Amino acid sequence: MIGDIRETKECQLKDPMDLFHSGQVVKICAPMVRYSKLAFRTLVRKYSCDLCYTPMIVAADFVRSAKARDSEFTTNKGDHPLIVQFAAKEAQVLCDAARIVCPFADGIDLNCGCPQRWAVSEGYGACLINKPELVKDMVRHVRSQIDNPKFSVSIKIRIHEDLKRTVDLCQKAEAAGVSWITVHGRSIEERHQPVHYDAIKIIKQSMSIPIVANGDIKTLKDAENVHHLTEADGIMVARGLLANPAMFAGYEETPFQCIQDWVDIALEHGTPFTCFHHHLMYMMERITSKQEKKVFNVLSSTSAVLDYLNDHYGV
Repeated sequence: MIGDIRETKECQLKDPMDLFHSGQVVKICAPMVRYSKLAFRTLVRKYSCDLCYTPMIVAADFVRSAKARDSEFTTNKGDHPLIVQFAAKEAQVLCDAARIVCPFADGIDLNCGCPQRWAVSEGYGACLINKPELVKDMVRHVRSQIDNPKFSVSIKIRIHEDLKRTVDLCQKAEAAGVSWITVHGRSIEERHQPVHYDAIKIIKQSMSIPIVANGDIKTLKDAENVHHLTEADGIMVARGLLANPAMFAGYEETPFQCIQDWVDIALEHGTPFTCFHHHLMYMMERITSKQEKKVFNVLSSTSAVLDYLNDHYGV
């Protein structure tokens, strides 16, 4: 991390809010555990992604452990604008984490949406939507302790069954100085049920800050439809970008050039084999037969993957 971070000092940090003032819908790569790391962010930025998030990082571990900082946060001068997402439940811990990344990133995001049992049981993630005063306090603390006025402070939430509670949470966060809010249009209990885009629209109409829509967006056409349904200022995509990192550039399925780009970027970044391979499995899901998957998905070394791609696709 340190070498990359030193390099970043030469770059000009950006104001993410400029994206929301551009008049265009902001195209965003979601925070994804294991996946939205530097190499993948580098790839999607080549294909019209405007803003990228790191995977969620537990702020307390990040502040306490240099080892956690080195393994969890890597960036470089081309990796902007960049939002670092933290899981936190104490205002000062979030502030300390924000202060560490502030010279190297363009903003932080507080995760108030992760529904995983471990996160909720620790007091992180989606349980925070039921603690609006705490969320307000955390946002206000970061706002007051980070000197750079262009450094963004955002939150990512799920919705309540009673949408009035969600609107109240968002308005409290807005009063505390939150830059924008990403809304995943499902409740904590909902996993694969349809996304409540109507709820996102109601939240958007209740706020004066930018709102980002998230949930079940698989293609650029989906993104355009969700924008029209919700009037959201930005669209955040997770699995859709894993399956097709060129999605925001208008490709219906992953082009071979994108696969070639991933191979080049991953090798350049020293991406561990499992991560390198998993990304390719996602990217090639729609363009390979069941028989090809049986072979490709059990390959066990970078050289075997490279040979396979060369033999079958000329990549």
